[in-house]
Amino acid sequence: MGGEQGTPASGPPSGRPARFRVDVRPAGGRETVVIAPSGELDHDTVEPLGTALEENSGAVRIVVDCEGLDFCDSTGLNLLLRARARAVGAGAELDLAGLRPPVDRMFEITGALRVFRVYADVREALAADAPAAREPGGARSGDPA
Repeated sequence: MGGEQGTPASGPPSGRPARFRVDVRPAGGRETVVIAPSGELDHDTVEPLGTALEENSGAVRIVVDCEGLDFCDSTGLNLLLRARARAVGAGAELDLAGLRPPVDRMFEITGALRVFRVYADVREALAADAPAAREPGGARSGDPA
């Protein structure tokens, strides 16, 4: 599995922060990894997240911490959907945590929330037995029944 990926998607002009960053950390042993993208996930910035997902494809469980995402376009959504499909095909899991507006809204209107298990935050995701969270198509973890 890969280490920390703090590399920006493209070099920002000097004095300006990177538009996108991906950090990777093991959690709950070597079988679980948290991948935390932050900034704007779009066509121009998707590569570092794709690399992090690929480098950690051997994990039994990947939790994508979306709390730092300010934006996600269809390119980012498609990357996450493909990564989830590969994980499931390999007998692993890929879950989301910390979706915030407007990213949450984009996942909702595209129907992607019916595919992923979604947790309120990474702490909840790691504490939960993955299948007991929000099953695809069901209510979110923490949502009233």
